[in-house]
Amino acid sequence: MRPLDRAVAGHPLTREDAIALLSLPDEQLPELLAAASRLRDSGRGRRITFSKKVFVPLTTLCRDYCRYCTFRKDPGEPGAHTMTPEEVLALVQAGARLGCKEALFSLGDKPEALFPEHRAFLRRMGHRTTLAYLREVCELVLEESPLLPHANPGVMSERDLSALREVNVSMGLMLETVSERLLGPGLAHDRAPDKIPARRLKTIEWAGKLQIPFTTGILIGIGETHAERVDSLLAIRALYERYGHIQEVIIQNFRAKSTIPMRNHPEPSAGDMLRTVAVARLLLGPDTNLQAPPNLSPRTYPQLIRAGLNDWGGISPLTLDHINPEAPWPRIVELRNATEAEGSELRERLAIYPEYVGRPEFLAEGLRPRALAYTDADGYVRQELEQWRTW
Repeated sequence: MRPLDRAVAGHPLTREDAIALLSLPDEQLPELLAAASRLRDSGRGRRITFSKKVFVPLTTLCRDYCRYCTFRKDPGEPGAHTMTPEEVLALVQAGARLGCKEALFSLGDKPEALFPEHRAFLRRMGHRTTLAYLREVCELVLEESPLLPHANPGVMSERDLSALREVNVSMGLMLETVSERLLGPGLAHDRAPDKIPARRLKTIEWAGKLQIPFTTGILIGIGETHAERVDSLLAIRALYERYGHIQEVIIQNFRAKSTIPMRNHPEPSAGDMLRTVAVARLLLGPDTNLQAPPNLSPRTYPQLIRAGLNDWGGISPLTLDHINPEAPWPRIVELRNATEAEGSELRERLAIYPEYVGRPEFLAEGLRPRALAYTDADGYVRQELEQWRTW
């Protein structure tokens, strides 16, 4: 039986099936999308979610030099900055006035290992590590605003994860790829010690042991093969099956930018993106929360829904996507119209997904009252608290 026939018939995909489907001709793509959509409907139904967030770029300093990144900076470069607690509070409080629920912290990996200027900043703040400083500002957000933190701080130890768990309703780390080949000279992860796949997988595994609702995903189009792409998804699936903590899997597409070493590298096509989302759904199963950032695929909202996603990710009425600043967030009314046109309902969620809100083992005791106050019996944001329907 052909891989497409197996997918259409609802049979589980083998690794070889999944690799083959990533090369499926465009004329057969509608059948693949229909199979993925049916599987999504059987597990997640026709409800598509998003989180209303403030994007907090705590520090743009990073010891990694990924060849596709515009976020990271060295000290002295334009845009190099580490936010003070006062700056963080001003930003999240402004977001709260607009009805945001999530404070998404993004930051470079371990800049103190490389930059004496950053070590001096941390000393002034009373800390030795960026992750200890992150914990302090997350705690401050909880004390001085109604938002709930979700941190994406890079590779972490078990001790770091445990400390941050107390002040974050969920956390995240993009696996990106299991390809060690891409660490080679001139390739995407050259000079990026925190992109060693084993280190990232270990962080995700520790998060599972600590029962942290966790977001991860893959970055496509950075030079990986189809086999490496599938192996990355299978590695995520294995960790989810073991620990049950992966609340969301993101399929993110590489975007070329004029300021990066990979500026001439080709971007994934819309068809490649759709095939990857569909194959991810078929590999990860009906219950996985599957996301593709809508600001990176602005003309394919209906097709992405048909490919099996059930989440649009975090969207901000206030802040840029500091990872892809050239790609503006869509207006929620656009996503709502596209979602409803496909026969689905758009609902707001917290940074922690609905199915984890009511499970005390996945949420620190001090965070539970706020999460429960925001949500209905199904774990979604209560409709009277939603302030997005005309945004």
